[in-house]
Amino acid sequence: MTDTPTSPETGYARRLTLFDATMLVIGGIIGAGIFLNPAVVAQRVPTAGVAIVAWILGGAVALAGAFCFAELAARRPLAGGGYVYLRDGFGPLPAFLYGWTQLLVINSGGIAAVAVTFARYTVALSGRPSEGATTVIGITAIVLLSLINYFGVRPGAVVQNIFTVLKLAALAGLIGAGLLLVPESAPAAASAPVQSTGLITAIGVALIPVLFAYGGWQSTNFVAEELKDTERDLPRALIIGVVTVVVVYVLANVVYLRTLGLEGLAGSAAPAFDVMQRLAGRMGSRAITMGVVVSTFGFLNLAILASPRMYQAMAADGVFFGAAAKLHPRHHVPAVALAIQAVWAIVLLSSKTYGQLLDYVVFGDWIFFGLVGATIFVYRRREPEAKVRFTAPGYPVVPGFFVAAAAFTVVSTVRGGPGNAALGAGIILTGIPVFFSWRRRHRSAQGHP
Repeated sequence: MTDTPTSPETGYARRLTLFDATMLVIGGIIGAGIFLNPAVVAQRVPTAGVAIVAWILGGAVALAGAFCFAELAARRPLAGGGYVYLRDGFGPLPAFLYGWTQLLVINSGGIAAVAVTFARYTVALSGRPSEGATTVIGITAIVLLSLINYFGVRPGAVVQNIFTVLKLAALAGLIGAGLLLVPESAPAAASAPVQSTGLITAIGVALIPVLFAYGGWQSTNFVAEELKDTERDLPRALIIGVVTVVVVYVLANVVYLRTLGLEGLAGSAAPAFDVMQRLAGRMGSRAITMGVVVSTFGFLNLAILASPRMYQAMAADGVFFGAAAKLHPRHHVPAVALAIQAVWAIVLLSSKTYGQLLDYVVFGDWIFFGLVGATIFVYRRREPEAKVRFTAPGYPVVPGFFVAAAAFTVVSTVRGGPGNAALGAGIILTGIPVFFSWRRRHRSAQGHP
């Protein structure tokens, strides 16, 4: 995917607007989660009202996180996002482990998983399910989107804009149909009263799938150097994007519950499909299947677009393949990092190991979320007089709330699967010898002992 070497002077091109950044935020959050996770939440709560509370509370956590990342973007408007903040706040090793885990499993495995989900729904539209076709379509989607993003951030952003608007239109159709067409006699789940302690526990357990469905706003920080006015537009995009998603998610869950009832939602393998099938028959179910195809394709594009900027920053620091530090001289993208990511994601998809690996390290995502959020406290202490165009409101309560929510998610996930968590921790820690090896090679190449 690289054709000519680049000079060290080649930099990122500032071509993204506020609208582009907002579409990246929304597209980075809305994937397949809103079409699947509501059923898991319904299985864990006693009433429909508690389910809605869980989604609203999860939205509050996401908004707190957006405030944190907005301030961080204003303080350090650099490509690489969370990697840069961790490196400056807590040192190069935690930052490297974040990037290492993203490349090895979380982002690359996520790319593989979403590509397969996209392929399965695409094949389902044909009416001829085939495992072989699913693999081919998934790999083709990864290659196609990697090539599009190779030709610059602008083509990748255009694809993102189109598919984010389409996925919002699909969800608007679902919400509109659910609110307008569901009869008043829609099923309602009866439930026994619960004690306050049991209610708190239920909300806590339900928050795990909710928070994972809300994750993804941080991806836009990776492309900070490619916004025309990063310090102004990225904070705005984060807040507008997250608020939009919270409204969509809460309304979508109101529709699910109003149409299927709590018990029906809890027993549904595909809530959006079941809702539309009930409301509009085969035509409705086919329409929402197309909506899932659009949503997953857009999410896949964002995952492919964003993370190579982090790998490029790692390489520039001497803790990744040296060639990945270079930007393409014409397209101004981290072409080598993009190629490495594509190859590894295809390997994971073809080997069918991505699902198990993601189960192992999914808790690690929220470890790093929490650590990145905590860097605000470091920056505020180090730079008390710094003039920043955006600061997180409610400091230190709002950042503290986000960090506490991240810690809660990690603890809850570990308690739910301690064996997987132990294996995941081992995978993350494999990055330690790799970090020291790369750093030693880089210092040697620079002539340092």
